[in-house]
Amino acid sequence: MEKATFGAGCFWGVEAAFQKIKGIKETSVGYMGGTLKNPSYKDVCTDKTGHAEVIQLVYDPSQITYEKLLTVFWETHDPTQINRQGPDVGTQYRSAIFYHSDEQRKTAEKSKEKQQQSGKHQKPIVTEITKAQEFYAAEEYHQKYLQKHGLSSCNI
Repeated sequence: MEKATFGAGCFWGVEAAFQKIKGIKETSVGYMGGTLKNPSYKDVCTDKTGHAEVIQLVYDPSQITYEKLLTVFWETHDPTQINRQGPDVGTQYRSAIFYHSDEQRKTAEKSKEKQQQSGKHQKPIVTEITKAQEFYAAEEYHQKYLQKHGLSSCNI
C-alpha cells in the first residue's frame, strides 16, 4: 500500500470523489502544510496556520496508479484558482500535491506540466507540489462527511 495526499478545496467533496475509485483502501481528511501542531478546524479557518485542507489516501498501486490519482485530482477542482475553490476562500483551500516519495514528486511535476500544456485551462496552474509533512486528521465529524449525511456533493 502507498499514500497520496492532495489539497483541492473543501476536503468533503474531494474525499467523496476519491472514495468511489477502485484501489483506494482508505480515505482520511485533515490538515497538512502548515506550522501549527495538532490544528483544529477552527485553527485552520483563521488562515494563520498555513495548513491546507487535504485528503490522505491509502491505495493499492497494483490496482490504481499514482498517475491515475493525479488525473482525478485535476478533474476534482480548478487548479488555476489561488487560495480558493468556488465560494471557499483562504489558504486552506489551495491546490496542492504533497508527495511522499521522489517518484511521486517527479510524476506530479510531469502531470502538472501536461495539464498546463493541455489547453484545458485559460490561466496558469497554481498548484503547489510540496514534500508531505505531518498529517493531522480532521475531527471525526469531518470524516466521510457527505457519506454520513447522505449527500453526493458539497452543493448543500
